[in-house]
Amino acid sequence: MNEFDIIVVGGGSAGSAIAGRLTEDPTISVCLVEAGGNNKDWRVHTPGMMPFLPEFTNWYYATIPQKGLNGRQGHQPRGKGMGGSSAINAMLYVRGNAWDYDNWAAMGCDGWAFDDVLPYFKRSESNERGGSEFHGGDGPLSVSDQHSVNAGSRAFVDSAAQLQLPRNEDFNGAAQAGFGIYQTTTKKGERWTASRAYIDPVRSRANLHVMTDCLTEKLIVQDGRVTGVQIVRGGRTETLHARGSVVLSAGAFGSPQILMLSGIGPADHIRHHNINVVLDKPSVGENLQDHIDYVASFETESKDFIGDSLAGTARMAKAIIEHRLRRTGIMTTPYAEAGGFWSPDPDAPAPQIQYHFVPAMLEDHGREKVK
Repeated sequence: MNEFDIIVVGGGSAGSAIAGRLTEDPTISVCLVEAGGNNKDWRVHTPGMMPFLPEFTNWYYATIPQKGLNGRQGHQPRGKGMGGSSAINAMLYVRGNAWDYDNWAAMGCDGWAFDDVLPYFKRSESNERGGSEFHGGDGPLSVSDQHSVNAGSRAFVDSAAQLQLPRNEDFNGAAQAGFGIYQTTTKKGERWTASRAYIDPVRSRANLHVMTDCLTEKLIVQDGRVTGVQIVRGGRTETLHARGSVVLSAGAFGSPQILMLSGIGPADHIRHHNINVVLDKPSVGENLQDHIDYVASFETESKDFIGDSLAGTARMAKAIIEHRLRRTGIMTTPYAEAGGFWSPDPDAPAPQIQYHFVPAMLEDHGREKVK
């Protein structure tokens, strides 16, 4: 088959949800195209293996040298394979702040106020605490409490309380400010990616066709309309045709790259790469911003924490066996177990800083261990 009603490019967090939801209509045929693999590796499913994931799960992007960082390059990990970045991230379940959504609506983005988007958050969520005013209890995306929290993570929350910073048992509840233990997108001790939530349960649907290890090269544009995609599969170039539409969901980096490879974007930049200009759109690939992540690490003799000493390594080896057998113990950790939201400006309408407490030292995002 090479013709479908809808083609979804990218099997990440958004693409998996889109394809899964679209195929609820049995009259619509959907093809989900993903550049990476299925991400069924046990290391992907084991939360505590996050720093040691195989290279085929990550695109390992890096920024150009940043003037504001004295020429340093920023690390930009992006998930590769089904589930996208939900297969490699820290699994923390944190929505945007309600004020941000309301502010978007106030600036003219109709339909994006917090009360508008909350029903969709609830519909997607299966929180182990059950359904409530702010949470869903029977959606496809599993959200769980942590059941093997490190003693150091709990001490961090206690220390915040001693500084008269409020505890927060639910960062996605009535208020986001405060400190506490994060909920995670896990189920029964395993990582629960967007693919596991939206695609795996419905793979048997006759109207869903999932293609992995297929790199999308460009969109096919005819008479000003996208009618398909050109992919590379097994070293061969193929064309997939869309009777209805193409949904481009390849991430913050992948989507603009595919657009520019298709001749859609800033004309001078596209011509520089010897690509025919289809549509001069200067905004494509521009205005991407990411936050600064500042890390402070400290060594300790305490055996409560996760370390790579001889004793710590032996402890982790036992923990891996425990997780493989029972899906419990240390290896259920997302590492960024505790944290909070606060602002140094008392007049700020929403928290300006997010905190993470990690009961382990992970230098340079673990890249030294991978490469």
